[in-house]
Amino acid sequence: MTLSNYEAAQTEPANVPLTLESGKPVGLLRRGVEVFAENKLALAGVAVIVVFLLFCFIGPLFYHTDQIHTNLLNVTMRPGGAHPLGTDGSGYDQLGRLMVGGQTSLEVGIAAAVLATFFGTLWGAISGYLGGWIDAIMMRIVDGLLAIPALFLLLFLATIVTTSKTILIVVIALVSWLGTARLVRGESLSLRVREYVQAVKVMGGGGTRAVLRHIAPNAVGTIMVNATFQVADAILTVAALGYLGLSIPPPATDWGGMLSTGLQYAAVGYWWLIYPPGIAIVLVVVAFNFIGDAMRDAFEVRLQRR
Repeated sequence: MTLSNYEAAQTEPANVPLTLESGKPVGLLRRGVEVFAENKLALAGVAVIVVFLLFCFIGPLFYHTDQIHTNLLNVTMRPGGAHPLGTDGSGYDQLGRLMVGGQTSLEVGIAAAVLATFFGTLWGAISGYLGGWIDAIMMRIVDGLLAIPALFLLLFLATIVTTSKTILIVVIALVSWLGTARLVRGESLSLRVREYVQAVKVMGGGGTRAVLRHIAPNAVGTIMVNATFQVADAILTVAALGYLGLSIPPPATDWGGMLSTGLQYAAVGYWWLIYPPGIAIVLVVVAFNFIGDAMRDAFEVRLQRR
Protein backbone atom coordinates (compact mmCIF):
# COMPACT_ATOMS: atom_id res chain seq x y z
CA MET A 1 0.00 0.00 0.00
CA THR A 2 1.37 3.39 -0.95
CA LEU A 3 1.48 6.32 1.44
CA SER A 4 -1.24 8.18 -0.48
CA ASN A 5 -3.58 5.17 -0.39
CA TYR A 6 -2.91 4.67 3.30
CA GLU A 7 -3.69 8.33 4.03
CA ALA A 8 -6.94 8.05 2.12
CA ALA A 9 -7.95 5.08 4.25
CA GLN A 10 -6.74 6.42 7.60
CA THR A 11 -8.95 9.44 8.18
CA GLU A 12 -10.02 11.06 11.38
CA PRO A 13 -12.57 8.84 13.16
CA ALA A 14 -15.02 11.75 13.22
CA ASN A 15 -15.08 11.66 9.40
CA VAL A 16 -16.91 8.32 9.34
CA PRO A 17 -20.40 8.96 7.92
CA LEU A 18 -23.27 8.87 10.36
CA THR A 19 -26.33 6.71 9.79
CA LEU A 20 -29.99 7.66 9.89
CA GLU A 21 -32.59 5.40 11.50
CA SER A 22 -33.55 4.33 7.97
CA GLY A 23 -29.99 3.08 7.45
CA LYS A 24 -28.96 5.78 4.99
CA PRO A 25 -25.58 7.45 5.64
CA VAL A 26 -25.40 11.07 6.72
CA GLY A 27 -22.31 13.05 5.69
CA LEU A 28 -20.54 15.31 8.13
CA LEU A 29 -21.16 18.33 5.93
CA ARG A 30 -24.90 17.74 5.95
CA ARG A 31 -24.90 17.12 9.70
CA GLY A 32 -22.94 20.29 10.28
CA VAL A 33 -25.36 22.30 8.16
CA GLU A 34 -28.29 20.85 10.11
CA VAL A 35 -26.71 21.78 13.44
CA PHE A 36 -25.89 25.26 12.13
CA ALA A 37 -29.44 25.73 10.83
CA GLU A 38 -30.87 24.88 14.25
CA ASN A 39 -29.27 28.05 15.62
CA LYS A 40 -31.69 30.83 14.75
CA LEU A 41 -29.34 33.54 15.97
CA ALA A 42 -26.68 32.27 13.56
CA LEU A 43 -29.13 32.40 10.66
CA ALA A 44 -30.03 35.94 11.66
CA GLY A 45 -26.30 36.72 11.76
CA VAL A 46 -25.82 35.36 8.24
CA ALA A 47 -28.74 37.49 7.05
CA VAL A 48 -27.22 40.59 8.66
CA ILE A 49 -23.83 39.98 7.04
CA VAL A 50 -25.40 39.42 3.62
CA VAL A 51 -27.47 42.60 3.96
CA PHE A 52 -24.42 44.66 4.90
CA LEU A 53 -22.33 43.18 2.07
CA LEU A 54 -25.04 44.07 -0.43
CA PHE A 55 -25.50 47.48 1.17
CA CYS A 56 -21.80 48.37 1.13
CA PHE A 57 -20.70 46.88 -2.19
CA ILE A 58 -23.85 46.85 -4.33
CA GLY A 59 -25.56 49.91 -2.83
CA PRO A 60 -23.16 52.49 -4.35
CA LEU A 61 -24.06 51.18 -7.81
CA PHE A 62 -27.63 52.43 -7.29
CA TYR A 63 -27.15 55.27 -4.81
CA HIS A 64 -24.61 57.61 -6.39
CA THR A 65 -22.88 60.16 -4.16
CA ASP A 66 -19.69 62.20 -4.34
CA GLN A 67 -17.42 60.90 -1.59
CA ILE A 68 -14.29 62.67 -2.84
CA HIS A 69 -15.04 66.39 -3.02
CA THR A 70 -16.26 68.31 0.01
CA ASN A 71 -19.36 70.52 -0.27
CA LEU A 72 -19.39 73.31 2.30
CA LEU A 73 -22.91 74.31 1.23
CA ASN A 74 -24.32 71.01 2.53
CA VAL A 75 -22.51 70.81 5.87
CA THR A 76 -24.39 68.89 8.63
CA MET A 77 -27.74 68.94 6.86
CA ARG A 78 -30.49 67.05 8.68
CA PRO A 79 -31.88 63.82 7.17
CA GLY A 80 -34.47 64.30 4.48
CA GLY A 81 -34.95 65.01 0.82
CA ALA A 82 -31.89 64.22 -1.26
CA HIS A 83 -29.97 63.07 1.83
CA PRO A 84 -31.91 60.34 3.71
CA LEU A 85 -29.31 60.25 6.51
CA GLY A 86 -28.23 63.88 6.22
CA THR A 87 -24.66 65.07 5.62
CA ASP A 88 -21.56 65.26 7.79
CA GLY A 89 -19.24 68.11 8.70
CA SER A 90 -17.56 68.04 5.29
CA GLY A 91 -20.77 67.95 3.29
CA TYR A 92 -20.53 64.24 2.41
CA ASP A 93 -23.81 62.38 2.09
CA GLN A 94 -24.00 60.27 5.26
CA LEU A 95 -25.75 57.28 3.66
CA GLY A 96 -23.16 57.09 0.88
CA ARG A 97 -20.45 57.61 3.49
CA LEU A 98 -21.80 54.66 5.44
CA MET A 99 -21.45 52.47 2.34
CA VAL A 100 -17.89 53.59 1.62
CA GLY A 101 -16.88 53.25 5.26
CA GLY A 102 -18.42 49.78 5.37
CA GLN A 103 -16.34 48.71 2.40
CA THR A 104 -13.15 49.65 4.24
CA SER A 105 -14.19 48.08 7.54
CA LEU A 106 -15.35 44.80 5.97
CA GLU A 107 -12.46 44.49 3.53
CA VAL A 108 -9.81 45.18 6.15
CA GLY A 109 -11.54 43.05 8.79
CA ILE A 110 -12.01 39.99 6.60
CA ALA A 111 -8.61 40.22 4.90
CA ALA A 112 -6.77 40.70 8.20
CA ALA A 113 -8.62 37.74 9.72
CA VAL A 114 -7.75 35.50 6.76
CA LEU A 115 -4.08 36.50 6.87
CA ALA A 116 -3.85 36.08 10.65
CA THR A 117 -5.62 32.71 10.51
CA PHE A 118 -3.37 31.42 7.74
CA PHE A 119 -0.10 32.43 9.41
CA GLY A 120 -1.25 31.46 12.89
CA THR A 121 -2.36 28.04 11.64
CA LEU A 122 1.01 27.32 10.03
CA TRP A 123 2.96 28.55 13.06
CA GLY A 124 0.88 26.58 15.55
CA ALA A 125 0.77 23.39 13.46
CA ILE A 126 4.54 23.36 12.93
CA SER A 127 5.24 24.17 16.57
CA GLY A 128 2.94 21.50 17.93
CA TYR A 129 4.03 18.83 15.48
CA LEU A 130 7.78 19.29 15.93
CA GLY A 131 7.66 19.74 19.69
CA GLY A 132 10.81 19.84 21.80
CA TRP A 133 13.07 22.86 21.84
CA ILE A 134 11.65 24.16 18.54
CA ASP A 135 8.17 24.25 20.06
CA ALA A 136 9.56 25.96 23.16
CA ILE A 137 11.27 28.70 21.15
CA MET A 138 8.29 29.28 18.86
CA MET A 139 5.85 29.50 21.77
CA ARG A 140 8.12 31.82 23.75
CA ILE A 141 8.06 34.17 20.76
CA VAL A 142 4.26 34.04 20.84
CA ASP A 143 4.19 34.59 24.61
CA GLY A 144 6.56 37.54 24.28
CA LEU A 145 4.36 39.21 21.68
CA LEU A 146 1.22 38.49 23.71
CA ALA A 147 2.83 40.25 26.67
CA ILE A 148 2.80 43.51 24.68
CA PRO A 149 -0.61 45.23 24.88
CA ALA A 150 -2.22 44.92 21.46
CA LEU A 151 -3.53 48.50 21.47
CA PHE A 152 -0.07 49.87 22.28
CA LEU A 153 1.48 47.83 19.46
CA LEU A 154 -1.23 48.95 17.04
CA LEU A 155 -0.76 52.59 17.95
CA PHE A 156 3.00 52.28 17.53
CA LEU A 157 2.77 50.58 14.13
CA ALA A 158 0.04 52.93 12.90
CA THR A 159 2.09 56.02 13.75
CA ILE A 160 5.35 54.96 12.08
CA VAL A 161 3.83 54.01 8.71
CA THR A 162 1.55 55.77 6.27
CA THR A 163 -1.88 54.31 6.84
CA SER A 164 -3.64 52.57 3.94
CA LYS A 165 -5.90 49.56 3.53
CA THR A 166 -2.94 47.27 2.94
CA ILE A 167 -1.06 48.63 5.95
CA LEU A 168 -4.14 48.25 8.15
CA ILE A 169 -4.56 44.65 7.06
CA VAL A 170 -0.92 43.80 7.80
CA VAL A 171 -0.83 45.69 11.10
CA ILE A 172 -4.02 44.09 12.43
CA ALA A 173 -2.92 40.64 11.24
CA LEU A 174 0.40 41.08 13.08
CA VAL A 175 -1.38 41.29 16.43
CA SER A 176 -4.17 38.80 15.64
CA TRP A 177 -2.36 35.60 14.63
CA LEU A 178 -1.01 34.89 18.10
CA GLY A 179 -4.23 33.48 19.53
CA THR A 180 -4.74 31.28 16.48
CA ALA A 181 -1.20 29.93 16.80
CA ARG A 182 -1.78 28.88 20.40
CA LEU A 183 -5.10 27.19 19.59
CA VAL A 184 -3.73 25.26 16.62
CA ARG A 185 -0.60 24.32 18.55
CA GLY A 186 -2.82 22.69 21.20
CA GLU A 187 -4.66 20.75 18.50
CA SER A 188 -1.35 19.71 16.95
CA LEU A 189 -0.06 18.33 20.24
CA SER A 190 -3.12 16.07 20.34
CA LEU A 191 -3.16 15.09 16.67
CA ARG A 192 0.54 14.32 16.27
CA VAL A 193 0.24 11.18 18.45
CA ARG A 194 -2.64 9.75 16.39
CA GLU A 195 -1.96 6.49 14.58
CA TYR A 196 -2.39 7.86 11.08
CA VAL A 197 0.11 10.68 11.73
CA GLN A 198 2.63 8.25 13.20
CA ALA A 199 2.09 5.97 10.19
CA VAL A 200 3.14 8.79 7.86
CA LYS A 201 6.54 8.86 9.58
CA VAL A 202 6.87 5.06 9.45
CA MET A 203 6.04 4.99 5.73
CA GLY A 204 8.61 7.65 4.88
CA GLY A 205 6.48 10.78 4.84
CA GLY A 206 8.09 14.02 5.94
CA GLY A 207 6.99 16.54 8.53
CA THR A 208 5.63 18.90 5.87
CA ARG A 209 3.33 16.20 4.56
CA ALA A 210 2.08 15.36 8.06
CA VAL A 211 1.37 19.01 8.87
CA LEU A 212 -0.33 19.90 5.59
CA ARG A 213 -2.18 16.63 5.00
CA HIS A 214 -3.21 15.71 8.54
CA ILE A 215 -2.53 18.24 11.29
CA ALA A 216 -4.00 21.36 9.68
CA PRO A 217 -7.00 19.66 7.96
CA ASN A 218 -8.07 17.86 11.15
CA ALA A 219 -7.91 21.12 13.08
CA VAL A 220 -10.18 22.81 10.54
CA GLY A 221 -13.05 23.07 13.02
CA THR A 222 -11.00 25.06 15.50
CA ILE A 223 -9.50 27.14 12.69
CA MET A 224 -12.82 28.10 11.07
CA VAL A 225 -14.52 28.93 14.35
CA ASN A 226 -11.58 31.07 15.40
CA ALA A 227 -11.57 32.77 11.98
CA THR A 228 -15.13 34.06 12.44
CA PHE A 229 -14.22 35.59 15.78
CA GLN A 230 -11.07 36.99 14.20
CA VAL A 231 -13.20 38.87 11.66
CA ALA A 232 -15.31 40.40 14.43
CA ASP A 233 -12.22 41.37 16.41
CA ALA A 234 -10.54 42.84 13.32
CA ILE A 235 -13.58 44.99 12.52
CA LEU A 236 -13.59 46.26 16.10
CA THR A 237 -9.86 46.98 15.82
CA VAL A 238 -10.40 48.94 12.60
CA ALA A 239 -13.13 50.89 14.35
CA ALA A 240 -10.87 51.57 17.35
CA LEU A 241 -8.04 52.84 15.16
CA GLY A 242 -10.48 54.98 13.20
CA TYR A 243 -11.91 56.34 16.43
CA LEU A 244 -8.39 57.27 17.55
CA GLY A 245 -7.77 59.03 14.25
CA LEU A 246 -5.31 56.43 12.91
CA SER A 247 -7.44 55.08 10.10
CA ILE A 248 -6.93 55.66 6.37
CA PRO A 249 -6.71 59.37 5.45
CA PRO A 250 -9.61 61.31 3.88
CA PRO A 251 -11.49 61.24 1.61
CA ALA A 252 -11.57 57.52 2.43
CA THR A 253 -13.12 56.51 5.73
CA ASP A 254 -14.34 53.61 7.85
CA TRP A 255 -17.09 53.20 10.41
CA GLY A 256 -14.76 53.97 13.31
CA GLY A 257 -13.59 57.18 11.67
CA MET A 258 -17.20 58.19 11.01
CA LEU A 259 -18.08 57.54 14.64
CA SER A 260 -15.11 59.59 15.82
CA THR A 261 -16.13 62.49 13.59
CA GLY A 262 -19.75 62.23 14.69
CA LEU A 263 -18.89 62.44 18.38
CA GLN A 264 -17.50 65.92 17.79
CA TYR A 265 -21.09 67.00 17.11
CA ALA A 266 -22.71 65.06 19.97
CA ALA A 267 -23.19 68.21 22.05
CA VAL A 268 -25.33 69.84 19.36
CA GLY A 269 -27.56 66.81 18.85
CA TYR A 270 -26.47 65.66 15.37
CA TRP A 271 -27.54 62.08 16.04
CA TRP A 272 -27.36 61.00 12.38
CA LEU A 273 -23.57 61.34 12.53
CA ILE A 274 -23.29 58.95 15.50
CA TYR A 275 -25.97 56.27 15.47
CA PRO A 276 -25.69 54.87 11.89
CA PRO A 277 -21.97 53.93 12.05
CA GLY A 278 -22.26 52.84 15.68
CA ILE A 279 -25.23 50.57 14.96
CA ALA A 280 -23.48 49.16 11.88
CA ILE A 281 -20.39 48.21 13.93
CA VAL A 282 -22.47 46.55 16.65
CA LEU A 283 -24.68 44.60 14.24
CA VAL A 284 -21.81 43.25 12.13
CA VAL A 285 -19.65 42.28 15.12
CA VAL A 286 -22.55 40.57 16.92
CA ALA A 287 -23.54 38.78 13.70
CA PHE A 288 -20.06 37.32 13.25
CA ASN A 289 -20.02 36.23 16.89
CA PHE A 290 -23.37 34.44 16.47
CA ILE A 291 -22.01 32.70 13.37
CA GLY A 292 -18.87 31.67 15.25
CA ASP A 293 -20.92 30.17 18.09
CA ALA A 294 -23.01 28.15 15.64
CA MET A 295 -19.94 26.95 13.72
CA ARG A 296 -18.39 25.79 16.97
CA ASP A 297 -21.48 23.64 17.58
CA ALA A 298 -21.50 22.38 13.99
CA PHE A 299 -17.88 21.23 14.20
CA GLU A 300 -18.21 19.76 17.69
CA VAL A 301 -17.66 16.01 17.39
CA ARG A 302 -20.17 15.18 20.12
CA LEU A 303 -22.89 17.03 18.24
CA GLN A 304 -21.89 15.41 14.96
CA ARG A 305 -22.46 12.00 16.52
CA ARG A 306 -25.63 12.67 18.48
